[in-house]
Amino acid sequence: MPVSVPARVAGALTEAMSGLPRQFWWLWTSTLINKLGAFVVTFLALYLTTERGYSASYAGLVASLFGLGSAVASLVAGVLSDRIGRRPTLVAAQLGTALFTAVLGFTDGQVAIAVVAFLVGFCNNATRPATSAIIADIVPAEDRVRAFALNYWAINIGFGLSAAAAGLIATHGYLTLFLLDALSTVVCAVVIFVRIPETRPDTPAVTADGPKARPAIGLLSVFRDARFMAVVVLNLLLALVAQQGSTTLAVDMGRAGITATQYGLVIGLNGLLIVVLQIPVTRWMEGRDRTALLVASALLIGWGFGLTALAGSSAWFYAFTVAVWTLGEILNAPTMMGLVAELSPAEARGRYQGVYSLSWSLASFLGPAAGGVLLERAGSGVMWGACAVLGTVAAGGYVLLGRRPGAALAKSDVVGTGTAGTGTAGTGTAGTGTVGTGPGTVRVLPAETAEPERAATGG
Repeated sequence: MPVSVPARVAGALTEAMSGLPRQFWWLWTSTLINKLGAFVVTFLALYLTTERGYSASYAGLVASLFGLGSAVASLVAGVLSDRIGRRPTLVAAQLGTALFTAVLGFTDGQVAIAVVAFLVGFCNNATRPATSAIIADIVPAEDRVRAFALNYWAINIGFGLSAAAAGLIATHGYLTLFLLDALSTVVCAVVIFVRIPETRPDTPAVTADGPKARPAIGLLSVFRDARFMAVVVLNLLLALVAQQGSTTLAVDMGRAGITATQYGLVIGLNGLLIVVLQIPVTRWMEGRDRTALLVASALLIGWGFGLTALAGSSAWFYAFTVAVWTLGEILNAPTMMGLVAELSPAEARGRYQGVYSLSWSLASFLGPAAGGVLLERAGSGVMWGACAVLGTVAAGGYVLLGRRPGAALAKSDVVGTGTAGTGTAGTGTAGTGTVGTGPGTVRVLPAETAEPERAATGG
């Protein structure tokens, strides 16, 4: 008897979710709750212009300050995650986010609102390095891509539902949005504090004289890690393109005569496709060449936005372009997060995740302004053509990294997903080995190419 579609879907979900540590699911639940209540970020610009009567330029300034706070937090929280621990950093960031989100709802005056928005952005983004470091700490290497995909899935489920609910809640007053957002964040902090133990590893180096603590890897050492920074720079290029989806795209569609309702449906397709496709696409990615996945994702993202230049006044064509770059996003997010976790030494995962998060924060700070200026002064064709160029450059960068011996993308040939295996990792300067079994097997290169330099400087 053929298996029904619902049974196949249920089986796929069960397989995708099996074998992960219990602590991961508490973290996943916390992420979902947080994003279900993430009302303020989505509606902040609308609140400032319609409810408070401020200009669009002021709303843009506040959004930039929010992004600036996020950029600063990426580095500070990364260092704190390694120094004081993942859990205290994450709990403090969530409590700070809750406090300043509630305060923002009561704040008057342009200067005061701008300052509080900066603090909200700072605390909100301070959760990212700690969260990613916890996942890398507790999930085996062969399951990390799957774990990051599931976490990304939770984020998009939460954002999709919160955006829909926020419109209804706002009819009863925007203050309700601020307070519910703050409350959901407090709940997340409680879940983390109660259910997630400290995961920061304490891994001494073994020397001839016995175990000896490794020197701390400073923040400057992360920036000097050429392999890792090449990955960060390429991600920045794609992040600058991706940021146009929530800013420049709306302006361009408005100029083309697309209504607000049509825009909502078109941009909502992004979240819907991620929720529907993330799990099956992640399963399809098992055993695929990582360089090929990153190249494909860069081209889909860049040229997906590039195709916007041909949309004219067709809402359907805009929807098609959204579907193209969303598929690239689905391929890129878990693959990139797994790569960053692999490149990060255990004792410096917070710093590495913070620097990686910085690329997204800088894009959120620079992308909207750059896109707006380019659209205004050069026109739609040049604006979206630039996105295609950036995507192509990023794809070429991934090809070069994948070809260099011992470089970032050469560390493992495939994406390791599926259930955890029982293989052994090679040891010694010339040893090699495998981690896991089945189609998700990861080839481990010799030890001297497996970790970034460990100079003890800065940070």
